[in-house]
Amino acid sequence: MTSIHEIRRIVISHLDEFVKWPKEALLLWHGCIRTKYHSYPSSIMTLLEERQIYRRNWSNDPAIHAFLVAGGERPVRRHKDFGWDIHHLYLGLPTSGGQKGIHAVKDGRHFTQSAGLVAVHPIADALYEEDLDFAMMLRQESFKRFGYDPDGVFSAALRDEFGFIPPFKTRIIYTPTNV
Repeated sequence: MTSIHEIRRIVISHLDEFVKWPKEALLLWHGCIRTKYHSYPSSIMTLLEERQIYRRNWSNDPAIHAFLVAGGERPVRRHKDFGWDIHHLYLGLPTSGGQKGIHAVKDGRHFTQSAGLVAVHPIADALYEEDLDFAMMLRQESFKRFGYDPDGVFSAALRDEFGFIPPFKTRIIYTPTNV
């Protein structure tokens, strides 16, 4: 067994200590993609203020906000002034059919979709990047929890435009008029 496999085994056997999930499937901002700066709609700003969710003007802030608004827990990093990384489960990795999967940060239907986001301990974050089996296991868990399968890997059922199989669906917080 390689070292990576041993690390995966340990992380999976203590998954709740390394990975935190949102409580619901929620699309915070339909049409939003990752850019250097985001000009937030006033309705989202009000929601963040009401929930006392901070803004740092980081490129991944809308995804972080989607995760937190959806009830996700983001533990604080040791010796840092910010929480665990919020990781996208869909980053354009190949699907089982060999096709390139969706890249959430470049797709306005997935960048702020909480069902495709997890808070990860730094060890699990690195493991996701290095171990396709671990990445697929987290995606499968998202499918079990939320019916989210934007690449069509876990079900042959027809998916809606946001990547959900019936009867699952997402709650949408904000859709601009031009989407």
